[in-house]
Parts: sequence; C-alpha cells; structure tokens
Amino acid sequence: MTDEPVLSVRRLTKSFGPVRANNAVSFDVGAGELVCLFGENGAGKSTLSACLAGLYPPDGGDIRLGGAPVRFASAADAIRAGVALVHQHFVLVDDFTVLENIVMGHERGLFVRYQAARAKLEALCRRYDIAIRPEARVGDLTVGERQWVELLKALYHDARLLILDEPTATLDLRESRKLFRIIGELKAEGVGLILISHSLDEVMQSDRVVVLRQGAVVGERRTADTTPEELTRLMVGRDVARAERGIRHAGRPCLAVERLTVARPGAAPLLDEVSFTVAEGEIFGLAGVAGNGQKPLLEAIAGLLRPTSGRVLIDGEALDELSVHAIQQLGVGHIPDDRLVEGLVGEFSIAENIALGGHRDAFARGAFIDRAAMRAAARRAIVDYQIAAPSAATAVRTLSGGNAQRVVLARELAAARRVLLANQPTRGLDVGVIEYIHAQLLGKRAAGCAVILASSELKDLITLSDRIGVMFQGRLMGIVEAASASLEDIGLLMAGKSREAA
Repeated sequence: MTDEPVLSVRRLTKSFGPVRANNAVSFDVGAGELVCLFGENGAGKSTLSACLAGLYPPDGGDIRLGGAPVRFASAADAIRAGVALVHQHFVLVDDFTVLENIVMGHERGLFVRYQAARAKLEALCRRYDIAIRPEARVGDLTVGERQWVELLKALYHDARLLILDEPTATLDLRESRKLFRIIGELKAEGVGLILISHSLDEVMQSDRVVVLRQGAVVGERRTADTTPEELTRLMVGRDVARAERGIRHAGRPCLAVERLTVARPGAAPLLDEVSFTVAEGEIFGLAGVAGNGQKPLLEAIAGLLRPTSGRVLIDGEALDELSVHAIQQLGVGHIPDDRLVEGLVGEFSIAENIALGGHRDAFARGAFIDRAAMRAAARRAIVDYQIAAPSAATAVRTLSGGNAQRVVLARELAAARRVLLANQPTRGLDVGVIEYIHAQLLGKRAAGCAVILASSELKDLITLSDRIGVMFQGRLMGIVEAASASLEDIGLLMAGKSREAA
C-alpha cells in the first residue's frame, strides 16, 4: 500500500429536501484495501456511493482520488477517473450483448473498436475465471451471470477504486467465494475497494469497517480488532438477538404441491414436476441461486402464474381455477422478492398499500371503499409493525427499504391465516429489520401457519426452517432436515448435484 489513499472523503454532505442523507462523512480507502460501509437501511450508504460514482453531486465536502480533488458531473466522468460502481440493481440492456453492454457509452469517437474490445474482455474472463461469452445476449443470462457482467464492466475500465453494492445477493456459495478470491487479486494489484453488505460473514472479510447511522459515521474499526457483535451494536445502537426456531410442533399437512410444472415454448421449464408438502406450524425453506424456480414456484401457489400441469392444494382444496383474490381469501399471504416493483405501489400511501387486495372485502362498504376504516387500519399497522413514517398518508416511495418491507409485512401477514409465502423477505435489509422479520416468521409458525421461506441466506434458512428444499433449474433436487444440514451439502444440491453426490 502507498502512503497516499486511493480515496479520501472529508465532510461529504448530501441532502434531499429536508432529509440529510449524508452528514459530514469522512473516511479513506488505501491502495489494496477493502473497506466495508456498514449500516442500517436508510443510513446513507447508497447515497454516499452514488456521490462517489458521479450519480449525485454532493452538497458539500471534499473528494480526492490519489490526493487530487475531483468533482464528477456524471458517472462517465467517474469511470474515466477510475471509479466504478457495481450496482446492486443491474444497469444492463437486455437486448444488447455482453460486449455491447460493457463498451456502451464509454468508447470515444464515432466508431467502437469491437475486435480490440472483445480481446480485452476475453482476457479479463480468462484472468479471473469468469465464464461469460462476449456475444451472449444479456436477456438470456441468469441473474448470477448478470452480476458477473456488472463486475466485468468495472474491470474492463481499469478501475482504481471499485465500489461493490451487495455483490453476492444473486450468487451461490461457490460463486460468492470466487468473488472474494477476485477481490483478493484486485487488492494485490493495488485497487482500492468499497464493499456494501449486510452479511456479517462478508463484512468480516474486509480490512476496515466504516459504520454509518442516520447519515453520519458513528465508528470505524479494523476487522482484526472487532467482532460482529460490536459492529452490530454500533450500527443499531443495541444488542441484536438471533432468532431460533425452537422445538417443532408441526400439525397436519396444510399445503400440498403435486408434480407442478410450468413449461415455456422452446425453452427449459420454469418448474419441472415439483412436489412437496408443508404442515401447519412448519417453515419449509427454499434454497437455490436466484433464477432457479423459487419465484415461479411461489407465484404458481399464489395464483399469479398458471401451471402447465400438476396442482396445488390447501387443506385438500385444489386451487386450479381460483383467482389470485380467491386464493388470498383462503388465507394465503405472499411477500414478493421485489417489494418496490411487485409488493407496493410507490405513489400510493401506506394506507392504500395496506388495503391492496383487501379493498373489496375488509374495507368495502357497498360499492364504495371506507377510507376512514382504511386509514385506521394503517395507523394500527404503523404502530404494530414499527413503521417509521409521519402518517398513514405518507407515500411508500419515500420510505427506506426496511420500512417499505414492514408495509408489505403488515398486509401479507394479516392475509396469511393458513399459508405464508415469503420470497427473499430480508434481501438488502439491515440486521435490525432482519431480526424483526425473523421473529414475525417464527410467530406465524407458532400460530400454526404453513410457511414457505425462499432465501439466498443459507444460514438463515438453516436457523429458521424445519426442512429445506433445494431448487436447481426448476427442479427440486432434494429435501433435507435443517437441523442436520450443512452449508456444503446444500451448496452441492444448489449446483445441480444429486442428493447422493451431496
């Protein structure tokens, strides 16, 4: 490492109207150093990264690269200066090839030297052992492959400061380890790296941790001199208890999935004869890399996706011809994996979002909606689910990720009298909100609900689930008892190995 930091930030401030997202933030990143930004949802990590990457102009403060002051007018300016952001939410064009996505907007002049660009990209893939074809259409790639394309975009432009925003959210255990091996190689080459992650295992692989709370730095620790518990206390201001599922008291079978198949013309099926049952008072975990059938499975149960063959039964009643609303009326709640796109209507208020789906029943007064009752229910939910918002009239687009997810929970947990379908309910959330959501899932289990929990966090699945089914390319590779399962066994099943091989 050199004496001069790759990045030096001093008293960086950024506000949006009356909300101060970053409040006089200061920290450094050295050459060959991995620094983790750790904080609750809404603590200012993403805003800070956007300021560093040229997406937002800071309101005040100083940013220096290699000792020289910089002020970026755009993301392209930042990339030319050697700062690259690997986005959590992919910034890719589906109809373009991998190569086109990588060179797009960054080649100067009238013509793109595709032959030279292809040669450079292929050399990067060989160097870091990334199996991506330059001519592949991005829309045909898996979610995990798209994450590698985002990383390749940054590597292609020879970044000297690389910002990684939740980079393992779409990767399996093996691919996550590969990513951290690549991070190690980049450190050895003198690249400065910033990691944003809510996984304490990943946080502890960094060299230093900068802890943010309410937009300000509240602590900085070398990982060699701290513990996950201390970092969590710094982040949320209190101790956080880890949820435990306790003794299993499963009742009679509640949900049955029989040979469920969702076929696609000219392509592999989304679901391929999936069968399993979930009992009352049981959490059935679903493990698998994103894009291997977990989402279609939960959507088929919820009635959002019609199966080609097979069937779903709740308490012995087949759901074949029932609408989404009718299935919800049977006592099914569904927490989708994307709260902002599929779970909520951003422009609607908290009250309107909580009423969605139930507006024709709980809040119907003849041909009209009882808005007073709707607002009263929302006010109760704000208290019961600890939603940080000024009022029930607050638009959900203004909420932090954790508070937006609490709105989804308030609606769907109320609906889930018999079955709860939870797809990635803690994705991108901080430790405090995760603790809360885990307690809610276990509460539903204790109340006799049949719960299906799909999560990329294998440790959470093992901690919360009674049994775990592992998905690969639309097939259920096997079901394991969570109490005796290992991460390695589940990882092999996730990679498509047979139960015997695992």
